[in-house]
Amino acid sequence: MNSLPITSSQTGVHEHLSALVARHADAGAPFRKPVTDYNRRAFEHSIAAWRAAGAAPLILDTGCGVGLSTLNLATQFPDHFVIGIDQSEDRLGRNTQWDGPPPGNLCFIRADLVDYWRLLLEAKVFPARQYLLYPNPWPKIGHLARRWHGHAVFPSIIALGGVIECRSNWRIYVEEFAAALTQLSGRPTACEAYATDTPITPFERKYLASGHALWRCRSELPPQKNDAG
Repeated sequence: MNSLPITSSQTGVHEHLSALVARHADAGAPFRKPVTDYNRRAFEHSIAAWRAAGAAPLILDTGCGVGLSTLNLATQFPDHFVIGIDQSEDRLGRNTQWDGPPPGNLCFIRADLVDYWRLLLEAKVFPARQYLLYPNPWPKIGHLARRWHGHAVFPSIIALGGVIECRSNWRIYVEEFAAALTQLSGRPTACEAYATDTPITPFERKYLASGHALWRCRSELPPQKNDAG
């Protein structure tokens, strides 16, 4: 998640985004970064927790940081199971300032998202919803391939399907995410202004309190048959 002010000379959707997305989609072979043993064990642990809870419709809170968004999503969707994923043990261990006992329909896992998304596809476990809330924007022009929509794993995110929602305080990030999502899915997706009286992440709360504009895009992709076996 992004906690720093965004400074960038980029003023619109990156001119190379479409070509980069097409190259990743047309590579002719899956993204071949080896999955680490740690990430595979973390993935198996979280999927076992989901199955033990009844394999309810699955929500991914990717890059969940301190986990406040995961707790809020689990409360908002009590008939779903939410997996909060972050690569930082320090962030996952911090105080979330959550009032009362946590909901029971969630688990947290420390893992690399690049591996986690691909392991979901490999296991044919398809989320009902995917949230990418205030990801690191990588705002410099040369950072395009580090943003999720410019990363080689982005086709895997789209292949998992479900409702995909991205929020950021940097409009360009959401505009690019929407453009890449539209390009790969064929479903028109747009960036829109976002405001709420009930912020669900620490950054969302901070940005709203300081008067920052927030942006989001949301697309509902066709559901896929889940393997809950």
